[in-house]
Amino acid sequence: MNVLLIYPEFTDSIWNFRHTFKFINKKAYSPPLGLLTVAAMLPKSWKLRLVDLNITRLTDNDLAWADYAFISAMSVQWESALQSITRCKKSGVKIVAGGPLFMCDYGQYEEIDHFVLNEAELTLAPFLADLERGCAKRFYRSPEFADLRKSPTPLWELVDINNYASMNLQFSRGCPYNCEFCNLTILFGRSPRTKGVEQIVNELNHIYRLGWNGSVFFVDDNFISNKRHLKSEILPALIEWRKGKPGITFYTEVSINLADDQQLLQMMSEAGFNQVFVGIETLDNESLDKCGKKQNKNRDLIANIRHIQRSGLQVQAGFIVGFDTDTPDIFRRQIDFIQQSGIIMANIAVLQAPPGTRLYARLEKEGRLNGNTLFDFLNGSTNILPIMNMNTLQEGYKSIIRHIYTTEHYYERVKTFFREYKQPKIKTSLRLKHFVILGRSFYYLGIKGKERLYFWKLLCWAYFRNPKLIPLSVELAIKGHHFNKVVKIHVT
Repeated sequence: MNVLLIYPEFTDSIWNFRHTFKFINKKAYSPPLGLLTVAAMLPKSWKLRLVDLNITRLTDNDLAWADYAFISAMSVQWESALQSITRCKKSGVKIVAGGPLFMCDYGQYEEIDHFVLNEAELTLAPFLADLERGCAKRFYRSPEFADLRKSPTPLWELVDINNYASMNLQFSRGCPYNCEFCNLTILFGRSPRTKGVEQIVNELNHIYRLGWNGSVFFVDDNFISNKRHLKSEILPALIEWRKGKPGITFYTEVSINLADDQQLLQMMSEAGFNQVFVGIETLDNESLDKCGKKQNKNRDLIANIRHIQRSGLQVQAGFIVGFDTDTPDIFRRQIDFIQQSGIIMANIAVLQAPPGTRLYARLEKEGRLNGNTLFDFLNGSTNILPIMNMNTLQEGYKSIIRHIYTTEHYYERVKTFFREYKQPKIKTSLRLKHFVILGRSFYYLGIKGKERLYFWKLLCWAYFRNPKLIPLSVELAIKGHHFNKVVKIHVT
């Protein structure tokens, strides 16, 4: 069997960092971890070819070679996924699909031959067995959740790791919280399941042996769901593993209650974590209460964020507008909060109702769904009919993005972050690539760039405050270039 593993292209967005790649000589942000894990579960006799459309094109030769195409995607990849499905169908290549995009809305994809849904550790084997017998069904689903201790090491050999800005791996699935708008508990349940220490170390060793010596993203939706296991086993193992590997750093997604656990903060910093993504969503306690995000309620969120920053972790954050209780002042409040907190990367979204969520069920009952499940995220599309006037909501959403990613306000926020940030004691090693990145940043930002005045002012400010901040200043300036460009191109 010849099998294509197709990973659709991401649309341009705040968080895919596409416009940073010319600085760092990369082609995409991170490899398709799900497909690489699935690849490790396929028969050893099959011939596999990965086509990451963020790196390369799907060619006619690829399609002529293939018997089957396995496609996995998230909702933001829907457009590229549709194009790939159409091409496969026209070429007579049978299609197997899985992942969040198809899990939540498979009814829109009539051309797909087989859906292997939920977690592949449970549903792939029955499909393969039926395929072998010539009686494969169209749908494979499971109400159970997989034992991650039996999940294989991803087949990293299928990718050229040098094409990517970051590697990724998964420690856990499942989230103990039950936010109304979130489909993670539908996909992975509310009881966090984890891999063992040996698995995590083996996966890290695997990518390290392949030559990786950079950033590693733990893709868990809430890395700190099982704090006891983290502090007693995983973090001590990571601290030990990183010894002698100064180039490796980690980042992940956490809930805001990380700020409540100083021991956990210290251990994460010591283990090499230098960034975390936190779901802030809204500053309104009534909205937090109604959407079920009670872990964020009644907090001094700015104080929490600054505490995390002082522990050596840069805080990135997600925000949502369009809750039923939102009033037009929410847009200004979000802007002020982001600027005052020093959150460098703020991912703003209009509230969506993914199929299967409690929000979707409630709004369907209220007759407040417009039927659309495929969105242009940067222009504020949504499948809900909000209480607020739709034009007011979309223009307010865009006003936040335009404000926080203008050059002036972005660089101002970087300085606010540096005033609170305490650099972690993470050893790094200078390599040729770092000098290349520095040279390109000087050329593209310091000479050619419209932001050149802000760029040089930041570097001078950082030098006199703390020269050790210079490398991070350059990194954040490069990211700021990306953010600004995305907004100018797409937020109309």
